[in-house]
Amino acid sequence: MKRADKVIITCAVTGSVHTPSMSPHLPITPRQIADEAVAAAEAGAAMIHLHARDPLTGAPDQTPQRFMEFLPEIKERTRAIVNITTGGGLGMTLDQRLAPALTVKPEIASMNMGSFNFNISGVADKVRNFKYDWERPYLESTKNLIFANTFTQIEHGMRSMGANGTRFEFECYDVGQLYNLAHFADRGLVEPPFFVQCVFGILGGIGADPENLMHMRATADRLFGNDYYLSVLAAGRHQMPFVAMSAILGGNVRVGLEDSLYLSRGQLAVSNADQVAKIKRILGELSFDTASPDEARAMLRTKGGENVGF
Repeated sequence: MKRADKVIITCAVTGSVHTPSMSPHLPITPRQIADEAVAAAEAGAAMIHLHARDPLTGAPDQTPQRFMEFLPEIKERTRAIVNITTGGGLGMTLDQRLAPALTVKPEIASMNMGSFNFNISGVADKVRNFKYDWERPYLESTKNLIFANTFTQIEHGMRSMGANGTRFEFECYDVGQLYNLAHFADRGLVEPPFFVQCVFGILGGIGADPENLMHMRATADRLFGNDYYLSVLAAGRHQMPFVAMSAILGGNVRVGLEDSLYLSRGQLAVSNADQVAKIKRILGELSFDTASPDEARAMLRTKGGENVGF
C-alpha cells in the first residue's frame, strides 16, 4: 500500500446506526452536525464523513434538502474534505442512498463494496428507555436485514457519481469485498489511488480481531499493490485500538460518534472533537504527523473543495 508521510484522520460525525437514546451527545440537528463537523476539523480531522438526520426525531434522513441545511456552512467554516454517505439509513433504497451525493457532488462519497447481513439488533437490549417510537423497531428489524450492494448497484453508483468527479471511500466489511473492488478496478470503473476503508466489528461482517486486520491488509496488498491507501474503522470498544494499529501498519484512521459513542471504557464522548483529539494525541506519541485537508486532497487526488455542488 501507499505509505504516506502523514496520517489522514477521518471523522464520522453521526451515522445512522446509533439512536438518540444511546447518547445525549449524538448530533441530530443541522446546527449540531455543522458545529460538530467544524470542531472535529479544528481538532485535526482532514476529512468529515456525513450523514443527516430528522432534527425532530433523530431518525436517519437521506434527502438532499436535509444535507443542504448544513453542508454550505461546513464548507464556509472549514477546509476539511466533505465525504457524503451513500449507505444512508438501513433499509433505504439505492436511489434514496445516492440522492445526496448525486445532488451535491462532493469530493468523496462512501461506496459499500458488497451485500451482507448488517445486524445491530443487540443494541436495543442495552437501552432502558427509548425517547422515540422509531428507535427500537429500527434496531430490531436488522435481525432480518440484508444491506444490499449488488454488482449492478455498485456499478451504477460508481458510474453516476464518478461522472461528477467524485472519488470514493471504499468501505469493505469483509475480505471478499476487497476482491469486489479489484473486479471494478480491473474493468476500469475506478482509478487509483484507492482509499480502502476496512470496517471491523459489525455483526455480519469481519470480526474485530487483530489477525483479521493483518489479513485484510495482506489481501489488499496482493490485489492493489502500491495503488491504495489503507484506512481502518472499528465499532464500539474496538475503535481506538484498531485505528492505532492501522497507523502502526502504515495506514490511516477513522473515528467519530458514528463508529463509537465512547471516549474510553465507560466514558461517553462528549463530542466528535474529543475522539479526534485523542487519536491525534496517540498518533503524536507514536511519532506520526497528521495530514491537513489539502495534504489529504493531494494524496487522494480529489477534485478540490471549490468544485463541489454546495
